[in-house]
Amino acid sequence: MLVGYARISTEKQDLNAQLDLLKLAGCTKIFTDVYTGSKCNRPNFDKMLSFVRKGDCICVYKLDRFSRSLKDLIIITNELKEKGIDFKSLNEKIDTSSPEGKLFFHIIGAFAEYEINIIRERTKAGLASARSRGRIGGRPKKMTDEKVKMAKSLHANKDLKVKDICKELDVGRCTFYKMINM
Repeated sequence: MLVGYARISTEKQDLNAQLDLLKLAGCTKIFTDVYTGSKCNRPNFDKMLSFVRKGDCICVYKLDRFSRSLKDLIIITNELKEKGIDFKSLNEKIDTSSPEGKLFFHIIGAFAEYEINIIRERTKAGLASARSRGRIGGRPKKMTDEKVKMAKSLHANKDLKVKDICKELDVGRCTFYKMINM
């Protein structure tokens, strides 16, 4: 079965062009989502993934309608491949049921892995460079050595409540207990 998926990013966009092309391609069932920006809640995308079975093919108008990033595209299509489900993109003329389509995805996968490795190397180099200049990563510590000593001495005074000590030191309960147990 050829199963279509269409997505628009805003309410102002129109699904009709995608739907017409998916129907023309032979999709017998089409799932749609209206999905904006960073919100990654695509309920009908998830329903489609639950609906498709081995031997089915998911068809989209364009790759960017299916996935926001190359990494996600590779992950999702690999999961589909493991389940025996093919993938087809009309605009890019990709069809993983063909040898050419499979080759294309292997090439994309290699580039995605290469990109991840380059980012990893740059990150390591940047962190090493920052360390050599005396900078350390992460946010500043909430509790200085002086505050830790004060917390321990205040905690030794059984008349004080932990809540009051935390308020005085301007720290949360978890931070307080971590520090007094060091």
